[in-house]
Amino acid sequence: MIDRIQAMRTFVRIVDTNSFSRAAESLDMPRATATTVVQNLEALLGTALLTRTTRRLSLTTEGAAYYERCAQILADIDELEAGLRGTTDALSGRLRVEMPGAVATELVLPALDDFHMRFPNVDLAIGISNRSIDHIAEAVDCSILLGELPDSGLVARRLGTLDHVTCASPAYLERYGTPLELDDLATHIAVNCMSSQNGRACDFDFEVGDNATRVKVNGFVKVSDEHAYLTCGLQGLGLIQPSRIAAQAYLDSGALREVLPQWKPVPMAVSVAYVKSRRVSPRVRAFVDWLAQLFEQAGHVEKDLQRVRQLLRGGLHPA
Repeated sequence: MIDRIQAMRTFVRIVDTNSFSRAAESLDMPRATATTVVQNLEALLGTALLTRTTRRLSLTTEGAAYYERCAQILADIDELEAGLRGTTDALSGRLRVEMPGAVATELVLPALDDFHMRFPNVDLAIGISNRSIDHIAEAVDCSILLGELPDSGLVARRLGTLDHVTCASPAYLERYGTPLELDDLATHIAVNCMSSQNGRACDFDFEVGDNATRVKVNGFVKVSDEHAYLTCGLQGLGLIQPSRIAAQAYLDSGALREVLPQWKPVPMAVSVAYVKSRRVSPRVRAFVDWLAQLFEQAGHVEKDLQRVRQLLRGGLHPA
């Protein structure tokens, strides 16, 4: 007899990932098993759910309707079971999350033992990168994003903001001098950070009074990785504007020195995002709530977001 719930989970995951192989891998089953499950489900229902070609999968009309109901039913089952058991042990299964390197290494990973103590049966798969994520194709449950949401298909919960700092290595400052005014940046060199959305170099930005000011600082190297960005700054290749949580240890040791402290970089919004059309599973909800508490407790997180939102409305959108 077919396990109807498992079959529904398999079918939903195949649709979400648009791949039998990726769905099977995420569910820890052979690809052939995933194929057989869907075939048996179609035989039971007496209708085709998927149209298969060599390049892609597509839902039939009946399959689309069935998918929507399955997704809702499975979310209800997960939530009901968690509520009835009334303990964190009720939450179990795999949760795939993507997040930027600085947020991961400085905030999330050091606190993971606390999450595990609260939810011991949740298995986390954490990807660390600054690239844009296709949540559906890559079967990502949620992701931590910096800046404004790039995809209208996502919804997000604002966690806070990350402070940034303008700094350089002592070797760079000895060679090029220390900028004292924003106009001095015209004669300086920057390590440029590439936007994950369009690959362009991001300008430096500063809060000047109640306004946000962008300043283009020329450089000979641009990178997309946070660790590489810091490394270039430490090697004296130019001025940088990393997140303060990533740079703090180097500022404390003297390997980096803050410059232009009277003009702070614009804080960058931090959000946790997930696909708009899905009901939030109890696992995702638990992780999002835990993240919100973590950011609330972090000293680097701006408590008052009104000023940041004002700046963003004024036209400055951190990449």
